[in-house]
Order: sequence, then structure tokens, then C-alpha cells
Amino acid sequence: MKQPLAYIHPAAKIHPSVVIDPFVTIEADVEIGEGTRIASNVVIMDGARIGKNCNIHSGAVISGIPQDLKFCGEETTAIIGDNTTIRECVTVNRGTAAKGKTVVGSNCLIMAYSHIAHDCIIGNNVIISNATQVAGEVVVDDFAVIGGGTLIHQFCHLGSHVMIQGGSHINKDIPPFAKAGREPVAYTGINSIGLRRRGFTNEQISDIQGVYRYLYLSKLNVSDAVERIEAELPASKERDEIILFIKNSKRGIIRGYV
Repeated sequence: MKQPLAYIHPAAKIHPSVVIDPFVTIEADVEIGEGTRIASNVVIMDGARIGKNCNIHSGAVISGIPQDLKFCGEETTAIIGDNTTIRECVTVNRGTAAKGKTVVGSNCLIMAYSHIAHDCIIGNNVIISNATQVAGEVVVDDFAVIGGGTLIHQFCHLGSHVMIQGGSHINKDIPPFAKAGREPVAYTGINSIGLRRRGFTNEQISDIQGVYRYLYLSKLNVSDAVERIEAELPASKERDEIILFIKNSKRGIIRGYV
């Protein structure tokens, strides 16, 4: 259902079931999947690829031009997965030549006034709370929960199942399953409540805690801690995910809380 007071470019590819409220603007190079609802005063610009059953609230701007001086008008995209909710006045910029796309996964909740910059890759089942600002080329893995008003520096990587305290200033990578908070931001434990809610067993949670004891309580530096973990702790999916994350970290991981 498309309101006559909306502007929809005739070249846009929109499933007939999509509901579009008045005063929406949709440009030509746009694709929107079935069952999605677009509230009033939303602007969807060239390069947007929006999945099925999404809910985009008033004032959001999807696939805006990147706020990056190296952007030269190249054709790039902003991809929103299925069943994702974009709340009021959220902005999601499209990619640059660096990655060619910005991605927000499926089953995400992006709360009001948040910004997701160019070339970010946001996984599935991620919650980004109100007024969080995500700089360019940040990666956020599945099931991360980010508290309101968080500022995330460009190129940072947030691992799966992390929980970030509201108002945090993130300038280092945060490894999987961890909680982070305080000022300056630091490791404050593992996200045990979130892990239990998602079906992790007590044994899995205990194994994750064992890894982080080496990393943050042993007084070893990170590289020595990783060597000890590999030598002394049995291999598991969770152990190996943490180790791989640390080895691939370009910015280094957050410190422990003192």
C-alpha cells in the first residue's frame, strides 16, 4: 500500500505488500522486500537494499551518502536484513570504495537517533540502543548488545554476544562473550546472563570464564596469555573463537579493569 503523498521513483523495486506512509521519499536504486513498513518522513536513498518484514520508523534516513572525504560518488549499497527494526531518526550511510557496502543484519533492533557510518558490518540479532554513534568500518558480530549513547571509534571490532555499558567510549576491540564498561572502557566480566538466555550451558560458560581468567587475571601480557590458553585449556568452539578474534585484532583488545 503506497500513499499518494509519498514520492516513490518509478524505477524502485518494491514488493506490492510493502506499506508506505505519507511523506516518504524513495529514490530509484532501491529494493524493499515483502512485508516491510515504512513510516512517514523516512528517506530511502539510492543503494538501499531492505529485506523482508522490516519496520522503519519516522525520520530515518537509509543509504545516505557517506560522511567520508574519500567518497567519490561510486555506486555502493546499504543493506538491511530481514525482520530488522530501525527506530526514529536513525541514519545508515552506504559504503565507500573501501568495502562497497554497509550491512545491518537480520533480526536487529537499531534504536532512535543512532548512526551507522559507511562500510560498517553489523551482524544478526544485534541491539544498538538509543543515540549510539558507530564510526566507519566498524564490525559488530552477532548478538552484541550496545548500551545507549555509546561512541565507537572507526575500525573497531566488537565480538559476538558482548554487552556494552551505555555511555562507553570504545576505541579498542572487545572480544566475544565479554562485558565492557567503566571509564576508560575495560573488561568487566563475561556476559553470562545473555549467554544463558541464548542457551549456552554451564559448562560452556565455565570454559569461557577460564579463557578470560588467563587473559585478564593472570597478569600475563596478551600474547603470553594466548600461548598459555592454547597449551593448557582444551579446545572448544568458544575458546577458539576468542583466540582467533585476538589474533586478528588490529587495534588490540580492551584492557582489564583495575
